[in-house]
Amino acid sequence: MQVDALAVQLRPRTMAEAADLGAALVRTHARSVWRCYAVAMAMVLVLALATSELSPWAPTLVVFLAKPWLDRTLLFVLSRAVFGQETRPRDLWAQRKAVLGSQLAMLPVQRLSPWRSYTQPALQLEGQQGKARRKRRDQLLAGRRGAAFWMQFAFSATEGALITGAYAALLWFAPEGTHAGVLSWLAATESFANVFVSVSIYAGVIFALEPFFVAAGFAMYLNRRVELEAWDVEQEFRRAFAR
Repeated sequence: MQVDALAVQLRPRTMAEAADLGAALVRTHARSVWRCYAVAMAMVLVLALATSELSPWAPTLVVFLAKPWLDRTLLFVLSRAVFGQETRPRDLWAQRKAVLGSQLAMLPVQRLSPWRSYTQPALQLEGQQGKARRKRRDQLLAGRRGAAFWMQFAFSATEGALITGAYAALLWFAPEGTHAGVLSWLAATESFANVFVSVSIYAGVIFALEPFFVAAGFAMYLNRRVELEAWDVEQEFRRAFAR
């Protein structure tokens, strides 16, 4: 591996330190991360809102189920960011088949995984199938299941707290004497405006938080690769998303 090509210093770390590295990677490449993520999120929101006639809960469910698909865009950006490469929406579009159009059958499995952001990089970037993929997943998880699970649990709890806080803010900033009416309106499900607000709050929290969640898992994955295979990762990343 050409170590001088890396834009981050990869070395053996604890899993918590690796998660911090992921957060730093997002902050450093915030422009690439969020402008590409906004494109993917906009597509999901259009699809989600189109299902509002089926059920008031359908749009939120669509966004919930689409998170692993959205994470693929973030992994694409982050896998380039570790080599200092900026990513624009046109780069995402150029690689749309590899990033957005592949492995769709795996999305339900990934959505239910208790360590999704840690194992998804292996699925997306290494491209293994069947028995080889399961063996690779088990190798990555060996001795690391607890750290991966609790990281995902922490982000899930944070997501829930932010969503609750957003709803609470609507009540806090409502004019005095209207709190009961606002609460009743929020509890209603027949209004498209109510559905739109609910989906917007949920999607807004995901939009703000998910890049850090994916980056934490990705950095933990990189750290595990360093432990298992030293520095032999660059060529696989470049082959996975050849320009």
